[in-house]
Amino acid sequence: MATRARFDPKVALIYAVLAAGTVVVAFPFFWMLSSALKPPMEIFDLRFLPQQPTLDNIRVVLTRTQFPRWFWNSFVVAAITTLSVAFFDSLVGYALAKLRFWGREVIFVLILATLMIPTEMLVIPWYILSSSQGWINTYWGIMFPGLITAFGIFLVRQFMSGVPDELLDAGRIDGVSEFGLYWRIALPQIKPAMAALCIFTFLGNWNAFLWPMIVIQSASMRTLPVGIALFSGEAGSLWHLIMASSALAVIPVLLVFAVLQRQIIEGIVLTGLKN
Repeated sequence: MATRARFDPKVALIYAVLAAGTVVVAFPFFWMLSSALKPPMEIFDLRFLPQQPTLDNIRVVLTRTQFPRWFWNSFVVAAITTLSVAFFDSLVGYALAKLRFWGREVIFVLILATLMIPTEMLVIPWYILSSSQGWINTYWGIMFPGLITAFGIFLVRQFMSGVPDELLDAGRIDGVSEFGLYWRIALPQIKPAMAALCIFTFLGNWNAFLWPMIVIQSASMRTLPVGIALFSGEAGSLWHLIMASSALAVIPVLLVFAVLQRQIIEGIVLTGLKN
C-alpha cells in the first residue's frame, strides 16, 4: 500500500524561497520582453502584457539603426577574446603547474596580484597605450586588455596541477614535445574547467561596457552595450527601442546558457571547490 508523503515545513519553505527567487530573477526579463512589444504610447503603462502588441520596435532596431553592426562587433570581440584566453591562459597555466624553472612561484604570485587592481585604475594606461599605438576605434583596441587574464591563468593552473605527472612522463619517454604534452595530454584532462572559462569569458566580453565606451569613437565600431546606450540622452530615453534592442542582445546569452547550462553549473561548482 502506497504511503502518503508527509508534509515537511522546511522543504515547503525552501520551495517557497526558491519560487520567490525565481520570480525576482525572471520578472525583469519578462518586463523587458513585454515592453519590447509595446507601442511607444504604452511603454509607461504598468500592465504586464501589451494591449496592442507590435513588432515595430524590433523592426526599427534592425532596419533603422546600426544594431546589426553592433551585434557583429560584439560577436567578433567576444569570440576572438574567448579563443585567445582559452589558448594563452591554458598555456601559461600549464607552464606554471607542470614545468620546473626558477621564479615560477614568484611569477604566479605577481599574476595573482594583478587581480587586486581595479579596472578603473587601468583605463588611463590602456588608453595612453592605445592612443600611442593607433589602436583607438579598432577591434584590437577593444580586445587587447582581455586577450589573457589572470583569473584564467589561476583557474587553469589549479586544474593542471591535478593532471598526473606520470602521464606527462610517459609522453616524454615516447618522444612527445612539450607543446604536444600540453595540447594532446594535459588539455583534454581539464575540459570542464576550459568550458567554464570560455563561457565566462564570452559572456563577460559580450556585456563589456566601460572600456569599449572609452576606446570607441565612431558609431559603426560600437559594441552592443555601448550602442544601446545611444538610445538614452539628455533629450530623453527611447525606452521602446532600448527594450527591443536589449531583448535581441540577450538572445545569444540565453542560447549559450540553454546549450551549455550543464557546463556552466559544473564550472561554477568546480571553480568553487578546486583549491
